[in-house]
Amino acid sequence: MGFMLTPPVKPNTSFGRAFFAPVSASLLCFSALVATAGAAFAEDASDLVARGRYLATAADCAARHTAPHGGEPFAGGYGIDTPLGKIFSTNITPSRTDGIGSYSEEDFARAVREGVAKDGSHLYPAMPYTAYAKITDDDMKALYAYFMPEVKPVKHKPQQTELPFPFSIRASMAMWNLPFLDKDRFGPNPAKSAEWNRGDYLSEALEHCSTCHTPRNLFMAEAGGQSLAGGPVGSWYAPNITSNAVSGIGGWSDGELTRYLKTGHVAGKAQAAGPMAEAVEDSLQYLPDEDIKAIVTYLKDVPAISSGDIHPRSDFGKPSTEAEASLRGLPGQSENQNGFHVFSGSCAACHQLEGQGNDHYPSLFHNTAAGGDRPDNLVSTILYGLHRTVGDHVAFMPAFGPDASYADRLSDRDIADVSNYVLTHYGNPSVKLTEADVARIRDGGEKPLIVRLAPFAAPVAIVFALAVVALLSWLVSRRRERPVLG
Repeated sequence: MGFMLTPPVKPNTSFGRAFFAPVSASLLCFSALVATAGAAFAEDASDLVARGRYLATAADCAARHTAPHGGEPFAGGYGIDTPLGKIFSTNITPSRTDGIGSYSEEDFARAVREGVAKDGSHLYPAMPYTAYAKITDDDMKALYAYFMPEVKPVKHKPQQTELPFPFSIRASMAMWNLPFLDKDRFGPNPAKSAEWNRGDYLSEALEHCSTCHTPRNLFMAEAGGQSLAGGPVGSWYAPNITSNAVSGIGGWSDGELTRYLKTGHVAGKAQAAGPMAEAVEDSLQYLPDEDIKAIVTYLKDVPAISSGDIHPRSDFGKPSTEAEASLRGLPGQSENQNGFHVFSGSCAACHQLEGQGNDHYPSLFHNTAAGGDRPDNLVSTILYGLHRTVGDHVAFMPAFGPDASYADRLSDRDIADVSNYVLTHYGNPSVKLTEADVARIRDGGEKPLIVRLAPFAAPVAIVFALAVVALLSWLVSRRRERPVLG
């Protein structure tokens, strides 16, 4: 903005004209400089906010902090299934009562990077602060500049997270962070190209790929030396995405990886479902091509780790009509007969009788969900369906599990039988499922040892406390029994 100064007396002498003319010119120049500086400042602030908006998209913040089925953006309430229980995301709008409106930039950075809220309470690493710790200072400033003035404040208290003891003790995360939280900021590798380093930063910090795609150790931290080698994510399984040509993505072309990250679909290879579909829909599709290219460059150079596979997951299967000819009309008493009847009644209309799919639904052969060495993603897709929107294209499959609303609900036995049918005829025939396997996957997958031991934590804690009390009582009584010397 400029300033206009009106002199109290109009100069009408030669002296006045000689004096006021240069002063007026100086004031006009000053006003122009102030206006230019103001415009530059506004442009800089606008650029900072725009960068923060992009970083929030790359970090997938909206997806994890927006409740499904019409929740307000960033107002929390998204339930994240973990082996410890369901963790609900918090409100990160600038609401001063329910969100982060009272956070300073330092408070904000500490919560994002260290998992510690302004009130000192600890967040669970379902909020991937172990990855966000790498975010640079400049990018953290941009994120704060975006969230505070640009995000709509929403007065909403999302459902509280209630984990079983001892995981309910949030203060225990302070001890967990000591060995498992690396607070080092991202630093470029001088031996690598600028594109590789950009891909490293996007993959490991913002997109936090390792949070899902790395196996966990006994204490539910990412296993050292196994980065991106694959790991369970609730009922889903995030596969190996190292450069291994068989177990990972080393056999994928750059074009295939680019298409998958941007659309979640590569014909004859893979389709994104579950958490990966959400990452594509809410984050990856909006990244510019050069950033996707950088991620591909980085992932193709990640050290190769074998998961023990003999063939790539996308190489299994072929069109098959053998079962249709031999099983049609039979009563469906056996597992194979029941699997065929479920497939014929619930799957074939979309995926076609030979499993070849069509323009809207993928083939079941040459499909990583059916060709993997574990059935988690196949079963989870049947249980929970699929919904992925990229641009104007919507990929949809109804859920057939207990909460199905658009299709017939299938029992655990039906899901096991139809999965075995698909695996035998279109996928990896060495994988077999039982009803118990389906129930396990529906319940969030195999529970790690620390979760299986959790029910014993309370009795052990009580016994330990009683032992401490007994020891203290004994020490006090011994002290009282000592003779007084005098």
